[in-house]
Amino acid sequence: MVATVQIRPNRTQPRRNFDEEELKSLSQSIVENGILQPLVVRRINSTEFELIAGERRLRAAIMAGLNKVPCVVHKCSDKESALLALIENLQRTDLSMFEEARGIARLIRKYGLTQEQAAVKLGKKQSTIANKLRLLRLTFEEQEWILTANLSERHARALLRINNPNLRREVLSRVITENMNVSETEAFVTDVLMKKSSKPEEPSEKPHRKIAVKDVRIFVNTINRAVDTMRLSGINAISRRNETDDYIEYTVKIPKAAETI
Repeated sequence: MVATVQIRPNRTQPRRNFDEEELKSLSQSIVENGILQPLVVRRINSTEFELIAGERRLRAAIMAGLNKVPCVVHKCSDKESALLALIENLQRTDLSMFEEARGIARLIRKYGLTQEQAAVKLGKKQSTIANKLRLLRLTFEEQEWILTANLSERHARALLRINNPNLRREVLSRVITENMNVSETEAFVTDVLMKKSSKPEEPSEKPHRKIAVKDVRIFVNTINRAVDTMRLSGINAISRRNETDDYIEYTVKIPKAAETI
């Protein structure tokens, strides 16, 4: 049994968002039944442990008021700990498509793996790994729009057929506002590309059309996720939100010391 205050989160954790309702449900289950599967940790000094697997269980246990949690202490190096944490989390089915893609990219970059080697470690096909990594060609803003609109990975892959980022954002906006399913999105992308290929190249100085996404939650979530990402990276970013009848105002403060991180 390890005190919860002695357990540090693992910085290689690919998950950046935890569903609050799911955590509450798990917390209630822990109150009723206890923690059925121990967390996996490693000792980093005489008083602290680093989490390898089980962050949802740890968060839910803290919500349930537990001061100690059952753990399996695994002997491993820094590199092995990070690798195990990445692999354990990437094998879960409830990561978002982009969290999974970023985790795979981090795994390959940090440990110098090929796509084939990463596929073996994760128990996936090499083609699956390649398709996941392609999703990162979408901008962070596009990723946020896709997640907020609850679009699928097939939606995202269809959009990747469009190389022009401005055209792709315009198409994505239409897909969201018209609530297109996957088949409709694929057909729309094909139609757009066919029309584009039949038109002469437009002058480069022509201003781009502005894209209107009516749901302001997309932009609010983008700000929240950006601040969360900074905090998880060790940057003590502070955000304040002020909402009136007419507007939403955000103030984000980032310590100057963070510039060197």
